[in-house]
Amino acid sequence: MISWTHLTHFGDLTITALLAFAITAWLLVEDERKLAACWSGLFLSALGIVTLTKMAFIGWGIFIPVLDFTGFSGHAMRATAVFPVLSYLLFQRSPSLVRTWGVLAGFALAGMIGLSRLVLHSHSVSEVVAGTLLGGMVSAGFMLIAGSLRKHIFTKVRIALCLAALLPAPYVQPAPTQEWLTGVSLFFSGHERPFLRVDCREAGVWRCPRDFAGDD
Repeated sequence: MISWTHLTHFGDLTITALLAFAITAWLLVEDERKLAACWSGLFLSALGIVTLTKMAFIGWGIFIPVLDFTGFSGHAMRATAVFPVLSYLLFQRSPSLVRTWGVLAGFALAGMIGLSRLVLHSHSVSEVVAGTLLGGMVSAGFMLIAGSLRKHIFTKVRIALCLAALLPAPYVQPAPTQEWLTGVSLFFSGHERPFLRVDCREAGVWRCPRDFAGDD
């Protein structure tokens, strides 16, 4: 039985970014440039929002104490953006009922990945919910736009190859995104150490005091 640790890997940047890139690449192969630009714009915009909120906390201590919120969950956002879209494209040629259940399965997998972040104590409830909603906006927006075109964009062979990329997910070394974000945030904020959730909880304010970052 797959563990929560293995399950959470499916939302890691190494897997979801690869799948997001594959969607863009194959849209371009099918000469769907506008749709490729739409998908890339939606996904990258959401990724930017996640990054900025995390940097705001790590580097400047921006915190919402009543929600225990330090930033959008990247795993939840990416999973909810990518997996429903993959399911949608996979079942494009299927009857509407099958297509609907396929998309729901994609959302269910994303929901389990979000839940894994809570089980592993990586995020608060508000952060996972926010990430899930943001990712859901990306996938829903793309599916609405793609559905309006009434085209069969992906072949099953291409989708099968895309899904094959998920097989090694439980064994892939997670990308050190937190370390990357911490380094960039400290560089721009000028602080010596990052703000920590436990310290900001104790402060109980929307912006942690400067000395909580360990500055002299």
